[in-house]
Amino acid sequence: MAGSSAKRFYIKTMGCQMNVYDSEYVAQRLMALGWSPVSEPAEADLIILNTCTVRAKPEHKAATFIGKVSQLKKRRPELVLGVLGCLAQQEGAELLRKFPRVDFVAGPREIQGVINIVRKVRGGERGIVATSLERRPPRTQVFQGYFEGKVSAFITIMQGCDNFCSYCIVPYVRGREVSRPPHEILEETKILIAQGVKEITLLGQNVNSYTFEENGARWDFPDLLKRVSRLTGLKRLRFTTSHPKDLSPRLIQLFGEIDNLCPHIHLPFQAGSNKVLKKMNRKYTREQYIALTEQLRRIRPDIAITSDVMVGFPGETERDFRDTIELVRAIQFDGLFSFKYSDRKGTLATTFDGKVPEEEKARRLQLLQEIQKDITIKKNKALEGKIVEVLVEGESTRGGQQCGRTPTNKIVNFYSNINRVGQLVKVIIEEAFANSLRGTLIEINP
Repeated sequence: MAGSSAKRFYIKTMGCQMNVYDSEYVAQRLMALGWSPVSEPAEADLIILNTCTVRAKPEHKAATFIGKVSQLKKRRPELVLGVLGCLAQQEGAELLRKFPRVDFVAGPREIQGVINIVRKVRGGERGIVATSLERRPPRTQVFQGYFEGKVSAFITIMQGCDNFCSYCIVPYVRGREVSRPPHEILEETKILIAQGVKEITLLGQNVNSYTFEENGARWDFPDLLKRVSRLTGLKRLRFTTSHPKDLSPRLIQLFGEIDNLCPHIHLPFQAGSNKVLKKMNRKYTREQYIALTEQLRRIRPDIAITSDVMVGFPGETERDFRDTIELVRAIQFDGLFSFKYSDRKGTLATTFDGKVPEEEKARRLQLLQEIQKDITIKKNKALEGKIVEVLVEGESTRGGQQCGRTPTNKIVNFYSNINRVGQLVKVIIEEAFANSLRGTLIEINP
């Protein structure tokens, strides 16, 4: 990228952890070439937005951000603007038509080529569209020193999805499933640990369906999980996301066998009505889902279970919604990501009759969230007076405190006169809230 001393970039990431991973990959590639990250778009010579289109809300947020940075480019024509991710894949050239000051769009499977695209734009080329969905595994991303000082990191182990839930755009914008070679995953994990990372989260649209054949051996997700867990220096291991239809007894059993596998699983259920689940093409019933949570709690009684759920799917009746409420009350989730259904262009659900009015979706969502908030607070309150292990991640947003997470992924804030970042410490919980816990440091693990 010779020819200019301008080497400042700004990346804004929307959406899931896989987008965070992709953004970090691009950031590391840029920094390896002499670019410097900045904290404000106005300071940058290159602005990249990594987008999400799984629901309408992040799509609207992306449009607002692109509009704002387009005004920066109006004043500074040499500024390079790029849009990555699922919205870029979905809209392609249409995004350039809507926002003519955007220089390039690139889908999730084009991340490896972003540096070359930026080079072309800085050389005078404009309007580049890169949206191939060629079946190729995610790339290795780690550059020496990038993760120093960081406690946790993500590693993408696979891309794409073969499930084709009727409401979901992911298979169309991220492509079909393709798993990454296990030796690459293990090598990347070792590099991260060497830079001081203590906790790794393995990522995929559906990690449970990970599969790879290498040197005559076939790997599945439990195989990979066991191998990663044995790496020296790895204190904690997590994974997300799991599809209930592929959550095997063998994988569940690992929660009772692997010491550094955190007792937390994110297991989306989406709806509590069998009729709605069938229309969603989820391939399991409410009874099967409940049985899975019971198996998990038998193996690991302290496991935290979180989930995704939507309200207002086409044809969802009041009875269907009540089935969802009953399931939430029966399972007692530690936390829920809940949202209103929204049509996603190109998905089967857009053709379904019985669309639920927005005001009714809003009512159902509010009721669901109130019920879950009470459950979460009750579960958190049960921790008051208990001693928990916390992996310290950094300074708390609550002034003067440090914060970290329990193995069950609950945020804990506490005071310490010494910087504890990267340490596993013992904290006694003094007070519980809906979204965090407050405690007192009592000892440090040797």
